[in-house]
Amino acid sequence: MAKKITVRTIQKIKENNEKFSMLTAYDYSTAKYLDEAGIDVILVGDSLAMTALGYETTHAIGVDEMKIFTKAVVRGVNHAMVVADMPFLSYHTDIPTAVKNCGEMIKLGANAVKIEGADDYIYEVIKRLVGCGIPVIGHVGFTPQFLNTIGGYNIQGKSFETAQQILDQCKQLEQSGAFAIVLEMVPEESAKYISEHLTVPVISCGAGRFCTGQVMVCDDLFGKFSDFKPKFARKYGDMKSLILNCAKQFNEDVKSGNYPNDDEVFKLSEEELKQLF
Repeated sequence: MAKKITVRTIQKIKENNEKFSMLTAYDYSTAKYLDEAGIDVILVGDSLAMTALGYETTHAIGVDEMKIFTKAVVRGVNHAMVVADMPFLSYHTDIPTAVKNCGEMIKLGANAVKIEGADDYIYEVIKRLVGCGIPVIGHVGFTPQFLNTIGGYNIQGKSFETAQQILDQCKQLEQSGAFAIVLEMVPEESAKYISEHLTVPVISCGAGRFCTGQVMVCDDLFGKFSDFKPKFARKYGDMKSLILNCAKQFNEDVKSGNYPNDDEVFKLSEEELKQLF
């Protein structure tokens, strides 16, 4: 059996100029299959607010809901690192609340947490979390939880000045104890510049080819979620069509009497049948 992916594993991958894979999962069976496929990091992403629960943004999901999905994913994983995405306002109000909420995810079996943003308060939160034994992945560039203040789904780091600002944020996250940093919706040249100036691995979420890790939302990868498709999301399957076709065939078979057939029903013994009729 492959060894469990740890913080040390991720750092070694960076040092060896190798790559690692990261996908979201929200349920036991999907997590199990991703783990069997050799995915290195499984993120219980707050993206499930939209893909699994139908909310318009990630703002709507809370800690209690994230706990349910985290528990399900953890049960399906043996090899991959499981990272719990901390939802909106679960770590923003004060450090004790942040520690409590993040600690709950670790108690449920997550191996690390991911939090968005980069300011003095976030740096202090990370320091405290790491000091409590909670590994942290940072997240800068486009940060969905800050959608309203950013003003839309806008690419970040499009100039030298803004790329340098993101690098400065990443260095602070690194110094605070984050063991990896997600960089979302950043031009790949800016991401390459940022990654080369950090000792911790950078995970690209639409940040090009030169980062150590690559992350995607599993529903985009599978072709299951169709409300919108990010430019950087490669579609490896067409689960939407598969689900639609299977459901249509079932519907037709039920109404035509073709389901269930003789092999799909339970039968009485001849003796019991005689008593019944």
